[in-house]
Amino acid sequence: MKSCGVSLATATTAFGDEKKKMAAGKASGESKEGSLSLTAEEREALGGLDSRLFGLVKLREDGARTKTLLGKAVRCYESLILKAEGKVESDFFCQLGHFNLLLEDYPKALSAYQRYYSLQSDYWKNAAFLYGLGLVYFYYNAFHWAIKAFQEVLYVDPSFCRAKEIHLRLGLMFKVNTDYESSLKHFQLALIDCNPCTLSSVEIQFHIAHLYEIQRKYHSAKEAYEQLLQTENLPAQVKATVLQQLGWMHHNGDLLGDKVTKETYAIQYLQKSLEADPNSGQSWYFLGRCYSSIGKVQDAFISYRQSIDKSEASADTWCSIGVLYQQQNQPMDALQAYICAVQLDHGHAAAWVDLGTLYESCSQPQDAIKCYLNATRSKNCSNTSTLAGRIKFLQAYKAHHPTTEPVLGLSQTSIAQQSLPVHMITSGQVDGLSSPAKRKRTSSPTKHLEQLHANKDNLNPAQKLMLEQLESQFVFMQQGLQKGQSSHLSGPKDEQSPFSTGSAQYLQAASTGIQKQTGLRTMPSNSVTQGDALNHLSSHIATSGGQQGIAFTKESKSSGNRSLEPEASRHAADTHNGCTIIVKGLSNHVQQLMAEHVCNSNHEDCTLPNLLMSDNPQISALLTEKTSDRVGTGACDKVNNIHPAIYTKTNNSFASSPSSVISTAPPSPKPTEQTTTHSVTSLNSPHSGLHTITREGLENLQNSKKPDLPLINHKPGPRIIPSMSVSIYSSSTEVLKACRNLGKNGLSSSCILLDKCPPPRPPTSPQPPLPKDKLNPPTPSIYLENKRDAFFPPLHQFCTNPKNPVTVIRGLAGALKLDLGLFSTKTLVEANNEHAVEVRTQLLQPADENWDPTGTKKIWRCESNRSHTTIAKYAQYQASSFQESLREENEKRMHHKEYSDNESTSSDFSGKRRKGPFKTIKFGTNIDLSDDKKWKLQLHELTKLPAFVRVVSAGNLLSHLGHTILGMNTVQLYMKVPGSRTPGHQENNNFCSVNINIGPGDCEWFVVPEDYWGVLNDFCEKNNLNFLMSSWWPNLEDLYEANVPVYRFIQRPGDLVWINAGTVHWVQAIGWCNNIAWNVGPLTACQYKLAVERYEWNKLQSVKSVVPMVHLSWNVARNVKVSDPKLFEMIKYCLLKVLNQCQTLREALITAGKEIMWHGRTNGEPAHYCSICEVEVFDLLFVTNESNSQKTYIVHCQDCARKTSGNLDNFVVLEQYKMEDLMRVYDQFTLAPSLSSSSS
Repeated sequence: MKSCGVSLATATTAFGDEKKKMAAGKASGESKEGSLSLTAEEREALGGLDSRLFGLVKLREDGARTKTLLGKAVRCYESLILKAEGKVESDFFCQLGHFNLLLEDYPKALSAYQRYYSLQSDYWKNAAFLYGLGLVYFYYNAFHWAIKAFQEVLYVDPSFCRAKEIHLRLGLMFKVNTDYESSLKHFQLALIDCNPCTLSSVEIQFHIAHLYEIQRKYHSAKEAYEQLLQTENLPAQVKATVLQQLGWMHHNGDLLGDKVTKETYAIQYLQKSLEADPNSGQSWYFLGRCYSSIGKVQDAFISYRQSIDKSEASADTWCSIGVLYQQQNQPMDALQAYICAVQLDHGHAAAWVDLGTLYESCSQPQDAIKCYLNATRSKNCSNTSTLAGRIKFLQAYKAHHPTTEPVLGLSQTSIAQQSLPVHMITSGQVDGLSSPAKRKRTSSPTKHLEQLHANKDNLNPAQKLMLEQLESQFVFMQQGLQKGQSSHLSGPKDEQSPFSTGSAQYLQAASTGIQKQTGLRTMPSNSVTQGDALNHLSSHIATSGGQQGIAFTKESKSSGNRSLEPEASRHAADTHNGCTIIVKGLSNHVQQLMAEHVCNSNHEDCTLPNLLMSDNPQISALLTEKTSDRVGTGACDKVNNIHPAIYTKTNNSFASSPSSVISTAPPSPKPTEQTTTHSVTSLNSPHSGLHTITREGLENLQNSKKPDLPLINHKPGPRIIPSMSVSIYSSSTEVLKACRNLGKNGLSSSCILLDKCPPPRPPTSPQPPLPKDKLNPPTPSIYLENKRDAFFPPLHQFCTNPKNPVTVIRGLAGALKLDLGLFSTKTLVEANNEHAVEVRTQLLQPADENWDPTGTKKIWRCESNRSHTTIAKYAQYQASSFQESLREENEKRMHHKEYSDNESTSSDFSGKRRKGPFKTIKFGTNIDLSDDKKWKLQLHELTKLPAFVRVVSAGNLLSHLGHTILGMNTVQLYMKVPGSRTPGHQENNNFCSVNINIGPGDCEWFVVPEDYWGVLNDFCEKNNLNFLMSSWWPNLEDLYEANVPVYRFIQRPGDLVWINAGTVHWVQAIGWCNNIAWNVGPLTACQYKLAVERYEWNKLQSVKSVVPMVHLSWNVARNVKVSDPKLFEMIKYCLLKVLNQCQTLREALITAGKEIMWHGRTNGEPAHYCSICEVEVFDLLFVTNESNSQKTYIVHCQDCARKTSGNLDNFVVLEQYKMEDLMRVYDQFTLAPSLSSSSS
């Protein structure tokens, strides 16, 4: 195992000097200092230890001895740093961070890494440092930063030896962040790697199967689970969890078969799961749910009882028990069970809803209203609009009916009292609460409560305590809480509950369960405890409901008026919140992490979730303290954004302890003061105190808007063309000679001739910010009157000017006499009615707003589900949509004019905004018009356009690719109805785009300049969205507050919209219309620069670049004479770097005895990408032996090939270019003489 590259020579010399000093004087300190010295053998052993051994030290035979040595090394380093008053080389701190990380002392590791960062300007070259930093961030659940650190490791060193561990952790973090596509990709990358990592292959396969399940891809999930069960020697715990998921999926998923069949399979799977793991409380709970849904109430109660006995108290279980009691006509027992549920999870919306229905059934509307209000306050409540309507109905009912005596006796407390947590309600307030009403059943605990209350003065202390506990349960239901789900149970009423007596025991059990919990006492209903994490694979995920972090608590609809919403809609809770994930076996666990706790880069917007409010008054005081020097209200976001950037300067005052010298921070808080940190991060580590983070640093970090990994202002940003040890003007022979003379860098993809470039980062918002009156700038528009105007050279220059992010060329079709009718729906149907159309199902919304499906809040996520149809079928839909709209408008005009004035029509949102439920529409997109045989007339018509906007032209970079990229260097068609949305995006690799509206309706465009894409990227991360891959629709209010300018304009039929390089835009159809679009690559330095930057950013983000920039650069060098010096230098630099990489890799393969086979290229052959990681593969293709023999040529990059087969025995290497050919192209590509500007 190689070291991180940090030399210990300095440390060795320093320790040697220390020995001489000790021998020379200070007798009082000789013994102590001598014990801290390191022998030569120890220093040699330490030289091979860094972050890459994390998690592996304990597996080695000498693990205990290694840990002892690490502890001694830490003490020596700290002593030396203390003596030098912190004035030591940066390598000391990096190595010290590694040592503390291997000892799992995360606060000290973070402190040392921070100091290394602040002292080392090119820290990003040290992959082991970035990896260690990522592990520390991962430990603190600071996923935003951990993801960035791990991505940078893979960027600077794709062959990093712990790449599999990185992919595993990235997969887990993206899964928590609901970025399932990225999660799946990283899990698959981890799965193909033959190196060791924390989880086994079957556990990774389980995560992949569960990804399908939480995306409701039940058939794919079922296949993956069943395939996993066929694995030989499958661990019992994995088998139990797989069976558990299969059982729950049959009960809850949309699988084929009738209900009886599905429930039969579900019960069978769950029973098999319990055979493999009888102590799984989750499986017992699921089994109870299944029994309840088919009417086996007795078996359901037994299963729920087993669930409570086998695991920590569960709010879901108690809620289900409550509903069964309610169905058995035992309302008081149901009441007590619901109380248990909401005490275990203060924000369990399902329990509040069911409690509300209970009160409704007992004619207590005021109490029902309070319960429904608590449910609607939950962020995860999926039926807010329905509950709001119910609340209004009950309020109206209450106003017209006299107050009746409470049956269940929910305390009538004031609003002020409702806002108090249970532990803060005084005994006087409890005494003032109304007493519960009497009930006929003598076994009711309410009657016992009345007796206690009536004789309060005669009670002994124990009885008084019991009275307060019981009454506080009723008070608790009044609290305004923030988390939960909602759904509903049903079951038969003909079986007697085995728990018909002893309801007070439930309160006692709930209280006991709460006392057993450590850290947070208000964990979500589906949280898995640390003990479960160590014993159950199910703790890898929130298994409840098959949804990420959703524990459904009802089986089906209730009869009568108790049901507020169908089961399916209730179960479809928001999967973006409430995610619980605990990773068994990871040395630094992701423990009980709520997805919403993973804070984003906009630190000032991340507030402490209400779930952090503890039942312990001292903890609550800590959590709400704003003036304390310890971590306070902003603990969540601050802990999750611990960042080395805080330490840009070294404090000159030094404390007496080594850690203080290292961190320049106040001493560590006492263990009791660390409760805040434990509550925030849910860490079960003795080293969780963040003593290395200063209050000033946290406040500065909170105010910071930079989302990147450690960056400080005085450090230079990345250069487009870095300094290089070989000039681009050298000949190819000189380049390759220099390559050999400088030595080889193994099989690394990094260039050894040139300084490494730092990983790419999004741009910060331009400074100074624009004034508010400049945030709605006028859109650059040019009106054409004739053909001459269209071909006027300044038009090309105006459009490609980087200062103009967008240009609208109005009247283009009329000026050029384009026959737009060739692209009308009628003509398209006549030409190719069975042509494929991709359909996006969306919600019809106002163009400048984006609401969640319930219409209750504005969001960035834009729902857009994919399906497919034909042109003929979509044309029919388009026409019927128009006819339906006409019919609706006529009806409204004739019968409901007043209503029409206040409500928006389907095509006009200028009136009062609708806020759901929204109508569903279908958008026909990405219709391929590349076939010149099918679409000859249409494509020929477009040749009338000026050269700079044509699909094919000599001045278009994309015309030099040599192969087709659908939708980029070919035409695509879009068929729209009002409301059809193209979500926010930049074009592939930041190329320019051309869009012509065919009509007859208009489109509305929103455009943001390229300089601001980093700000939009931050907003996407804040909203748990992937800027490159997710569907998002910006909130204009957010952009206005962030001082982001937005161009907004209408595109009418015949108008051409030119989107300049890198411009961010989103579009919505106002009327019924068709559009055609394609991409263009002007031969400018700006276009090439932005394309390469996005190529590198895609590589960092593990996203495929649609445009193969290496392949394109070589083709441009072959075909184009470049006279722009900046463009020439950038292309030449690319050629130089690739030429070096090809030669280095070629010689390394030959040295290793690997034969390189000539393969060549055919005309029109596309560029190649790695089938695993999707990076571009140029010249040398790694193909499996099987693929080569079958001539399917499944290509791998060198890194993925070596991860699959370390010595490449299973691969052949195919060569597509002779080195002489590449050298000739490189030498012949020279700067052409500048020509006077001419017409395009």
